[in-house]
Amino acid sequence: YEGNSRIVDEYARMARDQSFKGLFAVVSDPVDLLSRRAFDTSNRSENGAFDNKGLMPEQIMGFGLGVMYGRARHFARELGVDFEHGRAYGPHGKGLVIANDALRGQYDPKLSEKLTKMTVEANLKIRELGYKPYIAPALASGALSILDALEGHWHYSCVSIGGVYFGCRNRLTPYGLEVERKMMDPKLVRRITTAYEELENQWRFLQSSALV
Repeated sequence: YEGNSRIVDEYARMARDQSFKGLFAVVSDPVDLLSRRAFDTSNRSENGAFDNKGLMPEQIMGFGLGVMYGRARHFARELGVDFEHGRAYGPHGKGLVIANDALRGQYDPKLSEKLTKMTVEANLKIRELGYKPYIAPALASGALSILDALEGHWHYSCVSIGGVYFGCRNRLTPYGLEVERKMMDPKLVRRITTAYEELENQWRFLQSSALV
């Protein structure tokens, strides 16, 4: 976070100085916190005062969740699980939430927890083989997701929801950002809420430890 935040700060200030109106895409880890960092930095004056003269919240998207959704689909296929309505939420590491089915009445907590564990640990298995997993993230989370966002298609990215940059399925429309909404099982809602609150707690910790 510390190293990548310095890079994000530089470009966030450039965006502020140029009154940038386009999409500010964050593709470095941790995308959730760095997206919020970009918003915070771009909206601060030289003396550090927050003045709302930088990027708007909806201009910033963090791309990292696409590859996790892809991995979850892969493992669901291995297990013979129907993943047509499967979803991914939250950060793309610790705190990730995979749902076998986001529709009320179809959510299976145990299966979803298993898919989440398999998805999160996939990186470790690749590293054990002596490879750094970067091609799949570059395509699924990066290039393909960014193209989908620019074209107004449904995709996975973290966007500002109540000030917290949270990963979910969304799309850009002529009327603004649209986040996918479903009538969810209360157990899934609790998992998503916990992940959301954890991201907020991480940001507050960074602020209190003077890393922001």
